[in-house]
Amino acid sequence: MTYTFRFGPVLEAYRDLLAGAWLTLQLSASAMLLGLVVAIACAWAKTSGPKPLRWVVDCYIEIIRNTPFLVQIFFIFFGLPAAGLRLSPNAAALLAMVINVGAYATEIIRAGIESIHKGQVEAGLALGLKPLQVFRYIVLKPALRTVYPALTSQFILLMLTSSVVSAISADDLTSMANNIQSLTFTSFEVYLVVTLMYLAMSLAFSAVFSAIHRLAFAYPDRR
Repeated sequence: MTYTFRFGPVLEAYRDLLAGAWLTLQLSASAMLLGLVVAIACAWAKTSGPKPLRWVVDCYIEIIRNTPFLVQIFFIFFGLPAAGLRLSPNAAALLAMVINVGAYATEIIRAGIESIHKGQVEAGLALGLKPLQVFRYIVLKPALRTVYPALTSQFILLMLTSSVVSAISADDLTSMANNIQSLTFTSFEVYLVVTLMYLAMSLAFSAVFSAIHRLAFAYPDRR
């Protein structure tokens, strides 16, 4: 039995694939930035916030980390309309991604914060800095430098996991690939191309994160 490869129909739909890839990049980059803000705020709450706030953050983290991402997306897209909040597929996908990555990144950043020696915090307080100033100027940047590799790996995993949002008809790369496959019946060819596109996007994000590390977190050359 021989198989005839048919990449023609896939190449003819390259505009749809590029549009899906662009939306995947937009969703992923936006979720990374917003999720980082959520994670920093929650990490501060867990390490320095009042006890009731720490309890709320702990509940948020445990719920997100112990439930499937697909169920979270379904809850936001199909469940929230029952409470009067209706979101478009793309907006629901972005919200789900932010909530999900925020929980995982919180624990990563918390570990970085707790790696900072308490003496540095005490020195900042002794100099008259307020707790938020100590967190911003003394704790946060060294903590982010420490956990940066793990944090960026989590962000890349988020981009790859974003393929799940096609389940609510968000117009991402996987959704476009499913549409093309249903019209052309070229499953092998479509998903091979999509696999290579996801690989390219992962490598692109890795290159961007490496550049950010060199610019923002690398130690100065003392030679």
